Amino acid sequence: MDVRLLSSTPDPERAVAVAARVCYAPVGAAELMDAMDDEAVRRVLRTIMTSGHFSALEHVSYTFAIDGVSRAMTHQLVRHRLASYNQQSQRYVSYAEEPCFIVPPDVADDPQALSVYEAACDAAFAAYRALVDAGVEAEDARYLLPNAMETKIVVTMNVRELLHFFELRCCKRAQWEIRELALAMLELAEPTAPYIFADAGASCRRGACREGKMTCGEPYERAPKRD
Repeated sequence: MDVRLLSSTPDPERAVAVAARVCYAPVGAAELMDAMDDEAVRRVLRTIMTSGHFSALEHVSYTFAIDGVSRAMTHQLVRHRLASYNQQSQRYVSYAEEPCFIVPPDVADDPQALSVYEAACDAAFAAYRALVDAGVEAEDARYLLPNAMETKIVVTMNVRELLHFFELRCCKRAQWEIRELALAMLELAEPTAPYIFADAGASCRRGACREGKMTCGEPYERAPKRD
């Protein structure tokens, strides 16, 4: 898996603070952008993050390039609807050679399971190629391709949606591949807005687990309280 931060809103914490402050200020956002010092920005952010008034977070967005993941994982990812996606097309991308298949760790660690898994993937791709060679359009032949196929996707989320995504997908109960993705995205985003992302991640980082009876019983270390 390769995850890269392609772009993000410049000076994200200041942008959030200004967006929130403009609701109560007699001057415009451009003036506030210049007038607010770092301490003023921090005070506004503290109020936002502790009060739950998160609408101002929607003014900051992050765009990630994600390669080397499975279609099984991206089917989970695109369920997060408040985001924008562009994914490698199985209709227009020609698979002249056998593509990469993502292998789950539990399968990779079991030689017998791995043999069955690889044989199934190879057979599916061989059938796909046979249909294409027989003149079947790729958009129809692709129905044979497995969820294990490697794919590439670009995703853009605003900060509010990212925090929600991290809460659900950094959780230890999340499926392993999307959890790995969420942790990688958080690692890239956190340095750009350390105060906003200070306690981002699974709900147990901030308090009680929200999974109820489904809890894993192995919480992450609690994040320090914001100053």
